[in-house]
Amino acid sequence: MFRQVWLAAVLTAPVTMALAQTPVKIGILNDRTGVYADFSGPGAVVAAHLAVEDFKALDKGLDVTIVFADHQNKPDVGAAIARQWYDSDGVDAIFDVPTSSVALAVSQITRDKNKAFVVSGAGTAELTGKQCSPNTVHWTYDTYALANVTGGALVKQGGDSWFFITADYAFGQALERDTSAVVVRNGGKVLGSVKTPFPNSDFSSALLQAQGSGAKVVGLANAGGDTVNSIKQAGEFGITESGQKLAALLADLATIHTLTAKVAQGLVLTEPFYWDQNDGTRAFSKRFSAAFDGKKPTSPQAGVYAGVLHYLKAVAALKSAKDGAAVVAKMKDIPTDDPLFGKGSIRVDGRTLHNMYLFEVKKPGESTDPWDLYKTLATVPGAEAFRPLSEGGCPLAAK
Repeated sequence: MFRQVWLAAVLTAPVTMALAQTPVKIGILNDRTGVYADFSGPGAVVAAHLAVEDFKALDKGLDVTIVFADHQNKPDVGAAIARQWYDSDGVDAIFDVPTSSVALAVSQITRDKNKAFVVSGAGTAELTGKQCSPNTVHWTYDTYALANVTGGALVKQGGDSWFFITADYAFGQALERDTSAVVVRNGGKVLGSVKTPFPNSDFSSALLQAQGSGAKVVGLANAGGDTVNSIKQAGEFGITESGQKLAALLADLATIHTLTAKVAQGLVLTEPFYWDQNDGTRAFSKRFSAAFDGKKPTSPQAGVYAGVLHYLKAVAALKSAKDGAAVVAKMKDIPTDDPLFGKGSIRVDGRTLHNMYLFEVKKPGESTDPWDLYKTLATVPGAEAFRPLSEGGCPLAAK
């Protein structure tokens, strides 16, 4: 009898081990109530759950938990949450983190704790520049690509003099800097700029300065609710009626939907994702809408989905999420491939390379429903849209 029991234990042990799952805990950290709530916010959590659902259909070897928190667009708040998650709550990776100043703080803490950080909402190209980290991946977009695609296109169309209205924090400053460089490189000139508090509800003084400058293009180096307010107030001041063109250097689908095609028609912008691009984006967006009050996904939300899916592939390959640098290294080894961004890669500096798209907001008569907002003007391959590796100053690129 003893021999029979012992043999049974031996025979069943491999089955029990095969069923054991690798634990993974993901934290979605973003603005859930402020100016970036529609930009990423609760929708990013929905996107993360959809990614886990899709991954489990391919591989059931991971036990994934998702938590979320609001960083209130404050670096000290975001840093405190990151430390709490890493030190006490068992979080292995943080995703999203709009507001570049918060993202830079979280990136450093992630490196110190040897966890993983996959950025979707923040834009500063410093995340893959001098402040790059072996523990950080910058997935969705950055200030260089936005400036390069939008700024370059408008200068070539004759918009060769610019005035900037800039959100006064890391993201806005980087976006103005990068766009200014593109304008000058393409033969244009910058006539001036004004820094505005973040967040801000009154852009009247800044718009009057922009109007008085005589610049052909007024570059809005802001995002979210600030972009909505500045575009609405620009209409009230007759900026576009006087012949100046507005360039929203970071406008997203939620922003344009809030403004409506009537207000935003003709606006040129750059995004890495649009819900109605192809069968894959439409299928995902249908599921997202069903789970999120009929809303369509924004680019940062799509970036969370794609980033989580790729991160889980790397964890599954390593069978552990504990060594963040090792997981990020594996993410760089595996080609990226998902239904939202297509095939791509992650460079040594952490920059994910994928197509960027130049869009124009449709006129009301061209739009078939409130979310039918963009028409594609150009597709720019990632290798052309994003900053060359040799120009970023990332120490990882020198190794």
